[in-house]
Amino acid sequence: MTTLLPTTTAGSLPKPSWLAQPETLWSPWKLEGDELVAGKQDALRLAVEDQRQAGIDILGDGEQTRQHFVTTFIEHLDGVDFEKRETVRIRNRYDASVPTVVGAVSRPKSVFVDDARFLRAQTDQPIKWTLPGPMTMIDTLYDAHYRSREKLAWEFARILNEEARELQAVGVDIIQFDEPAFNVFFNEANDWGIAALERAAEGMTAETAVHICYGYGIKANTDWKKTLGSEWRQYEETFPNLQRSKIDIISLECQNSRVPMDLIELVRGKKVMVGAIDVATDTIETPEQVAETLRNALRFVDADKLLPATNCGMAPLSRDVARGKLQALSAGAEIVRREILG
Repeated sequence: MTTLLPTTTAGSLPKPSWLAQPETLWSPWKLEGDELVAGKQDALRLAVEDQRQAGIDILGDGEQTRQHFVTTFIEHLDGVDFEKRETVRIRNRYDASVPTVVGAVSRPKSVFVDDARFLRAQTDQPIKWTLPGPMTMIDTLYDAHYRSREKLAWEFARILNEEARELQAVGVDIIQFDEPAFNVFFNEANDWGIAALERAAEGMTAETAVHICYGYGIKANTDWKKTLGSEWRQYEETFPNLQRSKIDIISLECQNSRVPMDLIELVRGKKVMVGAIDVATDTIETPEQVAETLRNALRFVDADKLLPATNCGMAPLSRDVARGKLQALSAGAEIVRREILG
C-alpha cells in the first residue's frame, strides 16, 4: 500500500561528534584511512536508524559520507584543481575560496554508488539520494577552461546523468538534485539551467526531484533573507518552466518562511516536497505547527502528490534537535493523514 503524505528530509543530518565537529557546517573529518571509511558507514547506519525511529518514510543517508553537498562530488572528477584556488562570489551572497576548472571535466569512476548500495542494504523502505545540480556546481568553482557557465553546466549535467543512472541501478528510488542557484540566477535558470537539469535526469526510471531552498541556517543566508522583503517570490520566476519540465518532484521551503503558499499552484500536477521544518532555528516545531503548514499546502497540491519534508539540510543542528524535528515532521504528517482518511 502506498503511504499517503510520505515524509522525507531535504538531505543532510548532523554528523556524530566522533566523525566531525558537531553543529559545524562542512567540518573536517576526525578520522583517516580505513577508520574514516568505517566511521562514515557507522554514521550512515545511525542516520538511517534516527529517521526510522522518528517515523520517516523515505530514507536518506543524511549525507554522512560527504563534507560538502557540492564539492565532495566535484573532488572525484578530473579537470578540477583543488590546489589552484580563486575567490568567487557564491550565489551573490558571500565570497569563498574555490577550486579551479583547468581542463575538460570527466568522472573517472562512480562517486556515491558504493555508499548508496550500503544505504540500500540497511532498509526495505524507499530511499532517496541527493546530488548537486549543474547550475549550483558551476557556482562553486572558478572556470579557467570552458569560460562559459552554460558549457560547464552541460558538461556537469552529462556527468551527473552517468552517476544518477548508476545510483538507480543499485536501488535508489528518488534522485534529488539540489539547485539553490535557481533562486538567484533566474534568467540563466530559465534560459538553460532547467534544460541542463533535465539532461542530468535524462532516461531515469527512478523518480527525480529538484530541491530549491533559501539555504542552510548560516549567517550569510539569514542576512540575505532579511533583504528579500515581506514576501519571497523567487519561486515565481522558475516554477512555470519547472512545471513543464520532466522533473517529477519540486522541493521548496515553507516553514517560517515568507514564501506565499499559493506559489505551489504554479507547479500543479507535479509532486511537491513541502518544507514543514525550519532548519534555521533550534526550536523544535510542534506536530500541530507541521500539520498546519501541510494543511495550507494542500490548498494547492493534491494529497497524493504531497511529500512533507524539511526546508533544507539539518547538518548544522545538534543531533537532539534534529531528532526532535524529525519526530515532529512525522507526527504532524500523521495528524493530517488521519484527517484526510477520516
